[in-house]
Amino acid sequence: MNADLEGWREWKFSGTTEYTPVDLQGRPAIKAVSDAAASGVYRGIRIDLGKTPILHWNWRVENTLGAVDETRKEGDDYPARIYVMVAHPLFFWKTYALTYVWSSAQPAGTAWPNAYSDAARVIAVRSGDAGLGEWHGEMRDVREDFKRYFGKDVRYTTAVAVMTDTDDTGEQATAYYGDIWFSTR
Repeated sequence: MNADLEGWREWKFSGTTEYTPVDLQGRPAIKAVSDAAASGVYRGIRIDLGKTPILHWNWRVENTLGAVDETRKEGDDYPARIYVMVAHPLFFWKTYALTYVWSSAQPAGTAWPNAYSDAARVIAVRSGDAGLGEWHGEMRDVREDFKRYFGKDVRYTTAVAVMTDTDDTGEQATAYYGDIWFSTR
């Protein structure tokens, strides 16, 4: 992820989350502030998951959203999300997405269908208030996650996105996104 958002495009759902390049503790990052809004930024990128299946990212969340039920539409908000999307090679409208989240209420390690789309799976990588205000480095085997959650052996990604959203709960959230990259095993 470029800390200046060069090459990234806005993805609006309801209102606008503000994404701003910042320097936080000597680290370039994108600051996301959402106030009852849902928008993200994405970048079309073709990653060969046969060669580089491991997604790495750094994030920092300042606050969670309390006791929300993230499995339902009225609670489908997260202080931080990382999306990895793949489109069907022949039917571009058939896009599948893995959504790695910092959950407010679901336990880390759990997964569930997105409340709005059967074509997206939500995976809680972190949960609750533990570690708020601190940088955390994460990694996931995206190819294995597509196999596990969709039963599909995916070779290439279509896009990567970040999103901080609070439109369904009407709350506020602040998060920071640092480096995002793919590597070999």
